[in-house]
Amino acid sequence: MQSTAQVNTQAAGPVRTRQSSPWRDAWYRLKKQKTALIGLFVIIFFIVVGLLAPVITSQPWDGQNLADKLKPPSAQHWFGTDDLGRDIFTRVIYGARISLWVGFFSVVGSIVIGTSMGLVAGYYGRWVDTIISRLFDIILAFPSILLAIAIVTILGPGLSNALIAIAVINVPTYGRLVRSRVLSIKEEEYVTAAKVLGMSHARILFSHILPNSMAPIIVQGTLGVATAVLEAAALGFLGLGAQAPQPEWGKMIADSRQYITAAYWTVLFPGLAIMLTVLGFNLFGDGLRDALDPKMKQ
Repeated sequence: MQSTAQVNTQAAGPVRTRQSSPWRDAWYRLKKQKTALIGLFVIIFFIVVGLLAPVITSQPWDGQNLADKLKPPSAQHWFGTDDLGRDIFTRVIYGARISLWVGFFSVVGSIVIGTSMGLVAGYYGRWVDTIISRLFDIILAFPSILLAIAIVTILGPGLSNALIAIAVINVPTYGRLVRSRVLSIKEEEYVTAAKVLGMSHARILFSHILPNSMAPIIVQGTLGVATAVLEAAALGFLGLGAQAPQPEWGKMIADSRQYITAAYWTVLFPGLAIMLTVLGFNLFGDGLRDALDPKMKQ
């Protein structure tokens, strides 16, 4: 005879279990990490502040008022004013747009170029791998900031050229990462089976190998945005990135460094914005790395 539990189970119909996936499991592990969530909150905060800058403040970011120059923080000017009487609070929140724009798009460019080259080098090997790997070695032989300075010097100072330089110097990071993943994945049985079935190389690369290489790319990309923001600030500080009167944080610090003792707020708040943005991406990137690591699964 069937037990009561069996009868009730049959009457209730088939039991539906919640389907699991690696990405859902990773999100579940990520939600348990407080530091990663703090980093995510900081990132979202600066994104929202940058997007809603015209709503948050009504003052123009390039508006000058020499009568109010170097005013300390007050109810009228929350972060004070600079040597031209411009509101630093307004310039800092508009600067979030520039720094995040450079950070995101330079990383996207590095990922697209580096991933493509890494896929080709790791999959085809032989002389193709040799040429691409030696190219990566040449780029990595130079200190990144010096190479970025050289590229911007050739192209000319400017925010767009700084973005290109930052993207170029970070290509080997993603290229070598993807290449190492491809070298291990292409020996897996499902890739061999795909080749036996007659699948094209392009389909194997983009349908089988690339999706299984996305986790480290995402992690490195998140950490790479923090590096790109720092590099953009460094180029701006040297006068090779954003040009006046653009409210880029590094450029703001460079323009105000002579007033650091008399008007500390002109340097303090742009510096804090850089620090918090980089910290947010680093915290989130570290948590994302742990969440996407299968060894962390309980």
